[in-house]
Amino acid sequence: METRTKGGTVAEVLRKIDLPAKNFSVHQEKTLRALSCCRTSALGGHIDACDGCGNLSISYNSCRNRHCPQCQGHKKEEWIQKREQDLLPCSYYHLVFTLPEELNGLAIANPTLIYKTLFEAAWATLNQFGKTEGIQLGMIAVLHTWGQNLSLHPHLHCIVPGGGINQQGKWRRKVRTDKYLFSVKAMSKVFRAKFVALLRANGMSDQNLTEKLFSKNWVVYAKRPFGGPKQVIEYLGRYTHKVAISNHRIKKSQIKKFVLPTKITAKAARKKK
Repeated sequence: METRTKGGTVAEVLRKIDLPAKNFSVHQEKTLRALSCCRTSALGGHIDACDGCGNLSISYNSCRNRHCPQCQGHKKEEWIQKREQDLLPCSYYHLVFTLPEELNGLAIANPTLIYKTLFEAAWATLNQFGKTEGIQLGMIAVLHTWGQNLSLHPHLHCIVPGGGINQQGKWRRKVRTDKYLFSVKAMSKVFRAKFVALLRANGMSDQNLTEKLFSKNWVVYAKRPFGGPKQVIEYLGRYTHKVAISNHRIKKSQIKKFVLPTKITAKAARKKK
């Protein structure tokens, strides 16, 4: 559970807003209402009793919405415990596949297609590089659709083990260097080609958009490998249950506005100049 800050909590901010008067979709308003009512009398309550000492503890019910900053703590821990059994005793690499801003309009209009294609293109790219090395790779991927400044920024965080299953069905370690799994520039080109090919296969025939997508370099970011399985699940846990606006980000809350700190990206800084 997130603690309350001086600026207030997400729930407190939402309670000041007349949600029906805003132009929210049914799903958006339902989500925001759940967050505003979380752990209040509106959702009812329950009693926890200790069989040993007889102590009674009365608590309000949680909304359990995946966007709620108050409900993600225990879910994160549960997820981590379940994923521990999936990890291998080897080094893991962190890769991030990012879509260019030219696709933002299509991501808003048809998110199912764009995000499904993002997963498929990222996996097809890694799978191709693995096959070239004679091994079958694996990955755990987490989708994020926003950036540090809360603007639309679709990207996929991938955790990839430093090895795979060879043609004989045995584990083979694949590490040419401890700094990266594969060439980032090569992966970027293959990722771009596979993503566009998948869009075309799904009926996307906008030649102007295609030319724009091929005219710029796409970004595949690679971090140094993790120290071990424990670091992997702790890192992933932060991403799998991360919410867009958490309580600690709210610095000040007023009747008509609230203040959040934002991070200016290098690209935004160049535009500002």
